[in-house]
Amino acid sequence: MRPALLRIPGIALAIALLFVGLPAPAQDDSLARATFAGGCFWCMEPPYDEVEGVIETISGFSGGHVVDPSYRQVVQGGTGHIEVVQVVYDPHKVSYEQLLDIYWPNVDPFDGGGQFCDRGESYRPAIFVHDARQERLARESLQSVAERFEQPVAVTIEDFEAFYPAEDYHQNYYQENSIRYKYYRWRCGRDERLEEVWGEQAGG
Repeated sequence: MRPALLRIPGIALAIALLFVGLPAPAQDDSLARATFAGGCFWCMEPPYDEVEGVIETISGFSGGHVVDPSYRQVVQGGTGHIEVVQVVYDPHKVSYEQLLDIYWPNVDPFDGGGQFCDRGESYRPAIFVHDARQERLARESLQSVAERFEQPVAVTIEDFEAFYPAEDYHQNYYQENSIRYKYYRWRCGRDERLEEVWGEQAGG
């Protein structure tokens, strides 16, 4: 009896053989990624989503030692992760320097114990750099902020190692649950503190 494969009609067999051994589709090398921690990741998506050249923002976690942690694991502590937003962008339309300019007025740069009403390790501010160029530009921007305010900046600059997206219900939370999001942001005092630090430049 012939092998089952040989009973496949000629056209179907040809199609099957055509796809054997083909590599997986390549990622778009024209896009870049930037990873920022500024407290609650819900609040860090909006400032970037409105920027031309930003393809998407993804809420998630970086900086820890547990593979693919859940939100509950991170907020309970012990994983080492920080809430971050990863920005996927087209560097031909928006530069990393511009993304840094958006980052700073959306955080309290002097609070290393969390951000606004969210306290603890998982909410501390940080910039995770993906390469040497990002590191240089991030350090230059941090120095500029420190000189402007003439005080130490609590934001850390750390090497990017891994990013784990948060559960689906966290993605685009400010759009999917706009009333709850606005109430949370107001109750947390985020905008009030940003205006106190940054004045008219405050993000939102």
